Amino acid sequence: MDKVTFMTNFSDFDLKDFTPYLLNLAAEASSLGFQKHYKEKYGMLRTEWRVVFHLGQYGPMHAKEICNRARIHKTKVSRAVAALEKKRFLKREQESDDRRHEKLSLTRPGMVAFRDLLVAAQRFDDALVEEFSQHQRDILRKCLTRIARLTD
Repeated sequence: MDKVTFMTNFSDFDLKDFTPYLLNLAAEASSLGFQKHYKEKYGMLRTEWRVVFHLGQYGPMHAKEICNRARIHKTKVSRAVAALEKKRFLKREQESDDRRHEKLSLTRPGMVAFRDLLVAAQRFDDALVEEFSQHQRDILRKCLTRIARLTD
């Protein structure tokens, strides 16, 4: 393929209109915006607050369950669990029937952090979409949910 043909085939393509690119930009911008709430106040990293939110929202569970629900690689979850345990936000309990598996749960300070960050997350989410009408918000959430489920 010569250079002229190559350029002609892609002349209508603009990266800034490419849906995965736009989704990534939006995700990164919103994630960095919310980061100040969990990083500055609790010294958490992104994966750590996601682990806290899953445990706070759904109760005690295994790390594998968090990996599956949050779609986070097990290595990242393992690091986050170790860091959160060191910060005393979560505890591990070995299963009595299989000592290789541990049930994770939030400690009292972990629940306090979860509740605080939940309020901050709700406020942040409200501010993020405040310029959208309710109809636009509904469409945005439906579209994002649909795209997120494409890999299920």
